[in-house]
Formats: sequence, structure tokens, C-alpha cells
Amino acid sequence: MDGGQLSAIRGARLFDGERLHDGPVLVLVDHGRITDVDFTGAAPPAGAAFADMGDVTLMPGFVDAHTHLVWDPHGPPEALATTPDAVLLDRARQHARQALHAGVTTVRDLGDRNFVTVTVSTECRAHPSAGAEILTAGPAITRTDGHCWYLGSVADTSADLAEAVQLRSERGTHWVKVMATGGFLTAGSDPFVPQYTIEQLTVVVQTARRYHLPVTAHAHATGGIAHAIAAGVDGVEHCSFHTPHGPVLDQALIETMLAKGIWAGITIGRAQPRAHIPPALVPMLEHRWTRIRTLVSAGVNFAFSTDAGISATKTHDVLPAELAYAATQGLSNAVVLAAATSQAAASCHLADRKGHLKPGYDADILAIPGNPLHTIEAILGPRAIFRLGQRIR
Repeated sequence: MDGGQLSAIRGARLFDGERLHDGPVLVLVDHGRITDVDFTGAAPPAGAAFADMGDVTLMPGFVDAHTHLVWDPHGPPEALATTPDAVLLDRARQHARQALHAGVTTVRDLGDRNFVTVTVSTECRAHPSAGAEILTAGPAITRTDGHCWYLGSVADTSADLAEAVQLRSERGTHWVKVMATGGFLTAGSDPFVPQYTIEQLTVVVQTARRYHLPVTAHAHATGGIAHAIAAGVDGVEHCSFHTPHGPVLDQALIETMLAKGIWAGITIGRAQPRAHIPPALVPMLEHRWTRIRTLVSAGVNFAFSTDAGISATKTHDVLPAELAYAATQGLSNAVVLAAATSQAAASCHLADRKGHLKPGYDADILAIPGNPLHTIEAILGPRAIFRLGQRIR
């Protein structure tokens, strides 16, 4: 189907990004946008390209709000420091296509090198079948020898930070990503310690506001989360509440996030053999789902994402499998699916055109066999994927 012509897609039911509606349902698409969602059983309009998908649930394409398209999941991240741009470009194109073919129609890239994802983002906007739509942040901003220094964007002073944000505006990114704490993937980096003061992070946020750019902060340590929240960021990635003694949730910070509407970008995962996990990560991963359920029950704005690219278990098609696992951890299928559709879109500031199936929204549509609210594993094998109305497979 050509997203540039009037088309109609029929399914047995529809998950609109929040709740399920029994069908039959007919979704009308014109020039890549949904124009109507019909539950009357009406025939498709005369002249429309028609796809009757049978016993499927039509639902929004997935939004992975935390990915790294230029990273090699099977190589050391430090190699990014010397990888040629041409290789990074080809890798990002491949990974954007891999994500799309898994039903991930939109990704937010939160750490590339040399802004190469800006180029790939433009390509995928021009040719929807080339890959997922990409929101870019460029290289994550960090300290000298800080977490992800190998992405090539070091800023140690307030002046450096303001200049780094201005550069992102000039290069055409959609977001700013700053490393508020150390991380687990960088030798010598300490995930238990903030990398920037509140004042420095405030410079990032205020400068970004002048350029109309939102800010999200990588933060594992509770102290770093507190600094980022005080600075006024839009989102906190990982939001691990990590301390040297293991995760300790700070109720006051949770209440502040709730009051300010700050998003928790929760990078989920699947069960792994303990022998394959770095020792420093073990306490955090053992308590991950207790923390996630607490944030969810508190009503904090949250989205599920993958951190795709950082390891061999984090390939760019992993989101559906991780969502299926998340549904075994005390969360309903509807909550899990919303966290990677409507809520993930809202966390990326795309709530006006992504994450829902309703008129005026992008026609990023999955046809899932049966009913994923009953059997969530069905999302692993979509019967059809549409991006801006174009059928991908």
C-alpha cells in the first residue's frame, strides 16, 4: 500500500494506545495520516486501496524512546571513538531498518557520534520504508573521561555546556541528552556519583529552552536524579535510584517528579544469567521490577524503552521481546503496551501525532494476530507493519 494514496485497513479489533476496542474496525489513511477510525462495519471508500487483515488487532507502531543506532551491540563501546563516520552511517541505517521490521516505527536516539543520526533521520523521513522515524540528540554531553566520553562531546564548565547545547541546535537535533551521573559501560566512570552540579545542569536546561530543545538526563545515582530534577529536565533516563548499597527509592523525589510531570525513561530488559552481568549491575537489576512497579503505582509519567545497541542482548529489534517479558513482572498487557506506544510517544514530545490510532495521527500501524491484551507474545510476529501508511511487510 502506498501511504500517498487513500487506503483502508480492516481488523477485528483495535488497541488505540490506551485501551482495546472491539471491532470490526476500519482505519482510513490519506497521505500518511489517519483520517478516520470507523467501527460501524462500513465498506471501504470507493477507489481506496483496501487491506483486510482478518483476525488481528490494529495498534500503534512501537516507540523506542531510548536507543543508540550507531553502536555495535557486539563490540566494545570504546571503539566508537575511532570508528569512521561512514561505518557509523551504514550501521545506523541498518539498525533503523531492523527496528522498523520489528514493528518499532519511531526511535529516539540518545547518543550517537558526530551527529550522524541527523543524516539518517532525514533519510528515513523522506523514505518511510528505509527505517523507523528517528528523533536525534546527537552525542550525549559528558565530562572529560566521563560516561560515554567516546561519543566525543565533552563539556566540563558551564560555558562548555552552553556551547554544547547551542551546537545541537545548529546541527538540527530534536533533543539534548546529558549524562547527569556516571554509567556502567565506561571504565573509570562512577554510576553512584553525579557528574554535574545542579547549577551546571540548570545551564543545560535553560540554554536548551532558548533553542526550544527538550532535555533528558541519564541518571542512575539518586544524587544525580535529584540534581536533574532540580535543574528542570524533561526526563530522567534509567531513573535507577542507585546507591552504593543498592537501589533506594526516594519518595520525596518521586513526588517531585509527579508534581513537575517529569518523565521516567525506564530502560527495561529480560532475565539474564547472573554470570553475564557485571557485578556492579547485579543489585540494580535484581530490584529493577520492584522499582518499576513502585514508580508505576505512584503515577509518575513513565515510558518503556530498551537502550538498544549497548550490548549483544540489546539489538535494535529487541523491544517486543522485552515488552513480553515486562508483562510477566506484575504489569498488565495493556499497561505494558501503552508504555511503549502512547506513553513513549508523549515522553518524546510526540503525543500530537504518534502513539495513538485516531484521526490526525501518523499512520504507523501494526496488525497483531489475535488479541495482544490476551496473548502479548503475539507482538513478536506482526502480520503487517505500516509506516506513514506504507506497508513494510
